[in-house]
Amino acid sequence: MWLTWRVATERALYGEEGFYLRERPSGHFRTSVSASAAFADAVLALLAEVDAELGAPDVLDLVDIGAGEGVLVTQVLEAAEPRLRDRLRVTAVDLSPRPAGLPERVEWSPSLPTEITGLAIANEWLDNVPLDVVEQTAEGPRLVMVNVHTGEERIGGPLRPADRDWLEQWWPLGRVGSRAEIGRPRDEAWASVLVRLTRGRAIAIDYAHPVDNRPPHGTLTGYRDGAVVTPVPDGTCDITAHVALDACAAAGRRAGAISTTLSTQREALQELGLIGVRPPLELARTDPRGYLRALARASEEGELIDASGLGGFGWLSQSK
Repeated sequence: MWLTWRVATERALYGEEGFYLRERPSGHFRTSVSASAAFADAVLALLAEVDAELGAPDVLDLVDIGAGEGVLVTQVLEAAEPRLRDRLRVTAVDLSPRPAGLPERVEWSPSLPTEITGLAIANEWLDNVPLDVVEQTAEGPRLVMVNVHTGEERIGGPLRPADRDWLEQWWPLGRVGSRAEIGRPRDEAWASVLVRLTRGRAIAIDYAHPVDNRPPHGTLTGYRDGAVVTPVPDGTCDITAHVALDACAAAGRRAGAISTTLSTQREALQELGLIGVRPPLELARTDPRGYLRALARASEEGELIDASGLGGFGWLSQSK
């Protein structure tokens, strides 16, 4: 069966017996959340900032979009001070079944809340919003079709006007054979978060690329059991592509965002106090156990801010 990559990916990831309805992410790839509880500490620091900006409302939302196994919200609740924890309304948004052992107070939902006052965080969510792949031909850009059983590709028909407009603005193609991934569905998904944000902050975290440095052949790839594999949309692997966060930022502004910051995870986490500095050797003499704990924490922080790894993720922060 030949389909566009967007339709094929939608079925492979979220259709009946789709990859994300059947598998748990931790079995296939490493994320910032699974790497260290230090990431949850950074989210908690963000929550404290938002809480102060909003004047400590009676109810403060924390919405984890693409919550996976619910690890982030669980860690945040465990680390939060009682005065903040008691005011938190925690929603984990994911299409997969509710994980066993999730705190009862966490609402597990397949859809976004109608209103959000607080912090919405989408960590590696947008990269799994399905999109179309296009290739430049002698007749102009054309959709790429894929065989859902083998991953074989062939050139299809022309783009819809809205997708052509997006391509011209956000990913202009050059020579014949160059490729792009039409990020318009991601823009729409991100805008759907901003329109629900009444007051507070929304943050998207993903591997990203800017309009002046898009990869000439795209980024579509697959993951299975911790390894990169050929993306075959048959439901046996994760299918992902990097995110045009600058285009998402523009969509967020159209949806009402009044401030926007684009940075890297390294920059964002360092501002939140994660610096990955080894403890002084003197501590090893006076408090050996404390030294080992501090050393392990520094190593975890170092992984989160490593510019060649997780620290290279793009961070899009928008406020209303």
